[in-house]
Amino acid sequence: MASCKDGKSVMDNGKYVRYTPEQVEALERLYHDCPKPSSMRRQQLIRECPILSNIEPKQIKVWFQNRRCREKQRKEASRLQTVNRKLTAMNKLLMEENDRLQKQVSQLVYENGYFRRQTHSTPLATKDTSCESVVTSGQHHLTSQHPPRDASPAGLLSTAEETLTEFLSKATGTAVEWVQMPGMKPGPDSIGIIAISHGCTGVAARACGLVGLEPTRVSEILKDRPSWFRDCRTVDVINVLPTANGGTIELLYMQLYAPTTLAPARDFWLLRYTTVMDDGSLVVCERSLGNTQNGPSMPPVPNFVRAEILPSGYLIRPCEGGGSIIHIVDHMNLEAWCVPEVLRPLYESSAVLAQKTTVAALRYLRQIAQEVSQTNVTNWGRRPAALRALGQRLSRGFNEALNGLADEGWSMLDSDGMDDVAILVNSSPDKLMGLNLSFANGFSSMSNAVMCAKASMLLQNVPPAILLRFLREHRSEWADNNIDAYAAAAIKVGPCSLPGARVGNFGGQVILPLAHTVEHEELLEVIKLEGHSPEDAIMPRDMFLLQLCSGMDENAVGTCAELVFAPIDASFADDAPLLPSGFRIISLESGKEASSPNRTLDLTSALETGPVENKVANDLHTVGGTSRSVMTIAFQFAFESHMQESVASMARQYVRSIISSVQRVALALSPSHLGSHGGLRSPLGTPEAHTLARWICQSYRCFLGVELLKANTDQGSESILKGLWHHSDAIICCSAKALPVFTFANQAGLDMLETTLVALQDITLEKIFDDHGKKNLCTEFPQIMQQGFACLQGGICLSSMSRPISYERAVAWKVMNEEDTAHCICFMFVNWSFV
Repeated sequence: MASCKDGKSVMDNGKYVRYTPEQVEALERLYHDCPKPSSMRRQQLIRECPILSNIEPKQIKVWFQNRRCREKQRKEASRLQTVNRKLTAMNKLLMEENDRLQKQVSQLVYENGYFRRQTHSTPLATKDTSCESVVTSGQHHLTSQHPPRDASPAGLLSTAEETLTEFLSKATGTAVEWVQMPGMKPGPDSIGIIAISHGCTGVAARACGLVGLEPTRVSEILKDRPSWFRDCRTVDVINVLPTANGGTIELLYMQLYAPTTLAPARDFWLLRYTTVMDDGSLVVCERSLGNTQNGPSMPPVPNFVRAEILPSGYLIRPCEGGGSIIHIVDHMNLEAWCVPEVLRPLYESSAVLAQKTTVAALRYLRQIAQEVSQTNVTNWGRRPAALRALGQRLSRGFNEALNGLADEGWSMLDSDGMDDVAILVNSSPDKLMGLNLSFANGFSSMSNAVMCAKASMLLQNVPPAILLRFLREHRSEWADNNIDAYAAAAIKVGPCSLPGARVGNFGGQVILPLAHTVEHEELLEVIKLEGHSPEDAIMPRDMFLLQLCSGMDENAVGTCAELVFAPIDASFADDAPLLPSGFRIISLESGKEASSPNRTLDLTSALETGPVENKVANDLHTVGGTSRSVMTIAFQFAFESHMQESVASMARQYVRSIISSVQRVALALSPSHLGSHGGLRSPLGTPEAHTLARWICQSYRCFLGVELLKANTDQGSESILKGLWHHSDAIICCSAKALPVFTFANQAGLDMLETTLVALQDITLEKIFDDHGKKNLCTEFPQIMQQGFACLQGGICLSSMSRPISYERAVAWKVMNEEDTAHCICFMFVNWSFV
């Protein structure tokens, strides 16, 4: 053993070193700068720090390894503590929910006995009208009409206390019979416990969840309804009254946008009561004021239908270890009588209310909590708040155009004899103020008016999520490049003319991810339309769109599928002018969509030849029945006022062409085209797909000596194709050419590449690999062609959306046809996941 000057000992065998505080401090400084220093960096540290001169580089390497291990253990312990707190709070919520359900069962048993006694004591031929006053599930006190109340402070306080009691009976009691929201199972990683009403007046939804924010912050966010409720146009506070118990009573006037052109907007005259309970819980509850006297009232507003909010609100309790436990109840009567009958399911569905308001509130709170706990800078160097603001501006601008309200400056133009497309014009200063900005190219907008062309159409038997994905991924199938160029030029440079031969051609579409919500239910992205312009044109070579996409989950119930986009300048400032256009598709079925989440159509062949029978290579499950949805289209154009007639004609023609394109796509997507028997399963794919699946499995067994599928390969070709399609690993085939192009992928492969079978053919093999992967592929490719297979080391590849994907290993093999020649190359990516 050697002795050091400071009296500490160092083992000669190199297995253990006792570091001085000064040495530890020097090592810690380097660790914070570089947790994993190279050998040269460690030697440089020894030279720069004399106090480390008696320690070997190998020992410093071991110290850094141990330090990284301790850091990893610390993070894991912190993560486990967080998970434990969430599980404890979730367990508390589930126990409360269990108690509430037990009370509800007891009440139902009592009511069932009551009805049985009434039935036995009354002759069958006689109708007992006394039972009509009893409402199932304890609803009688919710439907009784209260006498008009005095709107003085004392009267309003009495109404507020009554609202509080009724709200709490819904949030934690049995006043409403709640049933679990389809597809929303509770769990530690779920958004919360989501329920919808069964058999009560109006539509109602309830949610319980955990958020990592303090109660007061949660209350502030939820009160600011326009920030998280996209359909909320405005909330005006008319009056504020303090109460003796430290709470506040607010009189509010709220307006909601209409979701489609076929229905009017809604407004509400509300009382909102905020108070703190004896146990420290914060409560915000509200209800409509429809029968007050001698006090403030809100007269009917043109173009709005006065709807009703029944006692609703938020119960926010502090959670041990930080954060909050929140109960949300939304209960409304949306006056479905005043909309066309075909749209009434939209206003009578509690599931729709849950997705648009209740779940949206919880998701927004989770998004804010995540942003608070993580870094403040995301993709493209933008702060989360700035990205949220861009998404909100897109959504709000689309809602404004779709509703076309007169108080925002919109006026209707006369039709051209057909009422399918409505044209509105807005030349108000408030609308144009955001467009008259200078751009980085030095030009300013010459437009002095905005035009909106909008229409709605009913779709039969087409899943909104699948239709939305097609519109997003195949813009060239419905969009006119010249119109896109005109829309971009109109708010960027001036003067501009109507689309013509001199406008550049925009070809390829590149989707650049910008941001997404916690559960990826909403995507904010930049669309780059690559192309070229004439040399003398002012337009840039490429064009960019800011795009908001939501509602792509086919399994979600009550969701609204939206694709909203707006041209942006290349500088893309946070306050860039936005003129949104897009699509909104709303299912009119209150139940679950009758479609398979795995269905992706070969739409190219379907659109070219009409019927798609026996042309769907990956439609493994088709279902019968008929579903309906309504699609609303709204496109905005900035223009110069003297060109109004020309632009209106162009807008009508463009929207009608889009409607025609959507109808073709919807026809191809309709399950009725997948087989002549609506309730029977159609053949699994084409004969070519069956043959390819058999070749893939036979070649794998020939070259690698093992079976690709666990099941017996002697089974029918349909079973082989089905087994290959549902294989857990990503299996992708590419052509055996100089520039390999993908030709087939199973469901896992399409999920990994984030594409469809149609778009798959536009992706080349080299596009999905990084530089390291390309080098490995070039090295192994000759072996694949000579030996028949090769095993590739794990690495990183890229999806079609440029998202990095890690995989444990990859196997490549030649797929031989009946003539024993190479038909294609097949890759299997094992244990892949998004980074």
